[in-house]
Amino acid sequence: MVISGIPEKKIFPVLICILILISCNIQYYNDYDSRFAWHDDVRFPALNLPPGEDYSFIVISDTHISNKSDAEIFARIKTKLNTDDRFIVITGDVTEDGSREQLQLFLDASADIGIPCYPVIGNHDIYTDRGKHWKELIGSTIYRIDSSDTSLFFLDNANGAFGYEQLEWFERGLKTAGKNTFVFTHENFFIDSSPPDYEQITDIRERAKVMALVKNRCVAVFMGHLHKRIIKKFDRVTYIMLESYKSNWTFCRVYVSNFGFSWEINGE
Repeated sequence: MVISGIPEKKIFPVLICILILISCNIQYYNDYDSRFAWHDDVRFPALNLPPGEDYSFIVISDTHISNKSDAEIFARIKTKLNTDDRFIVITGDVTEDGSREQLQLFLDASADIGIPCYPVIGNHDIYTDRGKHWKELIGSTIYRIDSSDTSLFFLDNANGAFGYEQLEWFERGLKTAGKNTFVFTHENFFIDSSPPDYEQITDIRERAKVMALVKNRCVAVFMGHLHKRIIKKFDRVTYIMLESYKSNWTFCRVYVSNFGFSWEINGE
């Protein structure tokens, strides 16, 4: 039997694909235009890095804040800071579902750290109203921070892709970036081969584009999403994907000096 031109034996796989697509569309909203429109809405504290001075910063990922108790992780990371740490970055899934209440908990808790805390939007952060509350309370999901010879780029691939306009903005921005340029995004570029995990970014062409852009222009790219550690190096760019801070208390400290950069991963 054939239904609407589809053989009966193929109907079930087709229905499964349709259900998967419907499910994905509920959570991953491809509104690149509206997100890109507010890339210049940067409400985060500016950096003041004196030229030539050594410094360090902290990277964590996947804090998944869902309640007040979860927000206490920022008090915990505060105890790990040293005098050279100048800022903190969270590489996505800051909250569990992107609700107004969870985002406000993040803002209140991170304000008490004492140094700037720069967030990256993750797939969990767009579960509620497709990132509406992020836009209202935090501002841009795509932004850039510069100080001295350091440039920080925060990219949005929360729904598994970057989109043409964002990549165009990123490519233009790299032309004026400092010698110490770091990139932060959420969904990973690589998978672990043992066992394989196929939750990588959806468009491998975009992944290749980003890797070509950062070649000889960036020092390192940081990611999260899979809650596991994967570290690779291509074309002199280091790619670091971190475990969930909420689950593993893992953080990366990055050291920057006139002699280059180094990093170490700490846990408890």
